[in-house]
Amino acid sequence: MGASARGAGLGVLAALALSGCTTVGPDFQRPKPSLPSGWSAAVSPAAPSRAIGKPLRDADWWTTFGDPTLTSLIGRAAAANLDLRAAALRISAARAQRAVVGASAWPAVNASGAWEGQRLSENTPTGRLFSLLGDIPGLSNLPGTAMSNPYGLYQMGFDAAWEPDLFGRVRRSAEAAEAETAGAVEDRRGLEVALSGEVARTYLDLRGAQLKRGVATESLAAARDLLRIARERRSLGLSTEIDISRAAAQASLIEAQLPLIDRQITADINALSLLIDREPGALRSELEGVRPVPAAPPEIAVGLPAELVCRRPDVRSAEQRLHAAVARQGVAVADQYPRLTLTASGGYQAQDVGNLLNWASRFGVVGPQVQLPIFDAGRRRARVRVEAYRAQEAAVGYARVVLGALHEADGALTAFGDEQARQAALQQAVSQDRTAVRLTRLRYQNGVDSILGVLDAERTLHQDELLLADSTVAVPIRLVALYKALGGGWSGASGACGA
Repeated sequence: MGASARGAGLGVLAALALSGCTTVGPDFQRPKPSLPSGWSAAVSPAAPSRAIGKPLRDADWWTTFGDPTLTSLIGRAAAANLDLRAAALRISAARAQRAVVGASAWPAVNASGAWEGQRLSENTPTGRLFSLLGDIPGLSNLPGTAMSNPYGLYQMGFDAAWEPDLFGRVRRSAEAAEAETAGAVEDRRGLEVALSGEVARTYLDLRGAQLKRGVATESLAAARDLLRIARERRSLGLSTEIDISRAAAQASLIEAQLPLIDRQITADINALSLLIDREPGALRSELEGVRPVPAAPPEIAVGLPAELVCRRPDVRSAEQRLHAAVARQGVAVADQYPRLTLTASGGYQAQDVGNLLNWASRFGVVGPQVQLPIFDAGRRRARVRVEAYRAQEAAVGYARVVLGALHEADGALTAFGDEQARQAALQQAVSQDRTAVRLTRLRYQNGVDSILGVLDAERTLHQDELLLADSTVAVPIRLVALYKALGGGWSGASGACGA
C-alpha cells in the first residue's frame, strides 16, 4: 500500500472517530426534593424581633447587629483563618486535577533524543553476522553500511498518541472532576458559614460573660451593703452575730463567682484570637472593655424552605457529590466499549552524528490500535454496578442533608422565638424581685422582719438576674444559629437563589 493510501486510510479512521463520538451512561438530573411550603415554627408577632417571610438577602448578616467590633472580627477571621486557607488549597488541588483529567482528551506529543552503544554477542546469529560483515575489507567504508560490532546509534525524533473519546469516558471523567471541584468550593463556603457563626457566637458569649460579671459585681455590692447594715444593727443591739455571719456568707458566695466568670471571659478572648490566627491574649486590650450585648434587629428575613436547597452550602455540596457519582457511573459504562488509539512516531537514526540529519536516516511508524473488550470475567459490568450503587448512596446522602437542613432551620426558628418569650418572662421576674428586695430591706431596717427575708430576696434577685443575662445573650446567639441554619454568611449567598 502506498503512502497516500495509508494516509487516506488514517484520515478516514480519524474522521470516523470524531464523527462517531457519543456519551454513554446516565445524565445527571438535578434532584427535586419534596419541601414544605412554609415553616412549622413561628415567632410571636409581639416579640421584639420577629421573623418575616422575605428571602434572606444579607450575606453579611452580622452587620444587622450594628456592632463594628463584631464585623471587624469576622472580616479578619475570613482573611486569616487557617481552616479557610486549607480549604482554598483543596479547591486549587481539585481544579488542578480537573486539568489533569481534561488533558486526556488531547493528543500527547513527546520529543526524544538518545545515543546508545551496543555490542552484540557473537554467539547469536545477528551478532555473528555483524562481526563477519565488519571484517570484509572496504564494506564499512560504503555510506550507510557500517556493520561494526560494537557500534553506536544516534536517534532523535518524536512520538504522538491520541485516544479519541468515542464513548465519553474522558468527558464523563472531566464531568466528575468538575463536580468535585464545585463540591470543594461549596465545602469552603460551608466553612465560611461555620466560621462567621462561631466568631459571632463566641463574641456574644464574651459580651454575655461581661454582662454577668456586672450583675455579680452589683449583687456583691448589695450584699456588702446588707452586711454593713447588719453590723450597724448589731452594734445597736438590734441583731445578733448570726445575722452578720449569714450576710457575710452570702457576700462571699457571690464573690466566689467572679473568678469563674473571669475565666470564661479569658477563654472567649483566646477563642476569638485562635479564630483569627493570633496568639492567646492578642485581643485582650481590644475586647476587655465592657460593651452591651448586641440586640437582634426588629425583623428577620427567613425566606421559605425551598430556598435552603439553593443557599445552604452543605446541600449544594451534597448535590455536587451526587453529580460526580453519576458521572463516574458513566465512566464505568464507557469502559465497556471499544477504545481506539492513534499513534505515530518518527525521526532520524544514524550510527554517526554527521549522518543523523540526512534524509536517508529518517524513520517512521504510524497506525491505529483498537482495544475491544471480549472477556474479563464480568469485571467491567461489576464496576458499573458498583458506581451505580455509589450514585444511589449519594442520592440518599443528598436527601438526608436536605432533611437535616430543614429540621435544623425549623428548630433554630423555634428556639429563637422561645428564647424571646423566656427573656420577657425573666424581665418581669427580675422586676418583681427588685420590688421584693426593696420592701424586705425596709422591713428589716425597721425591725419588722429578720435578715432571712432580705437574704432570700437578694439571693433570688441575683439568680434571676444571672438567668436574665443568660437569656439576653441567648437571644442573639439563637439568631446566629438561625442565620447559620438558613445558609447565610458566604460570599454570593444573596444571589444563590436567583435573586
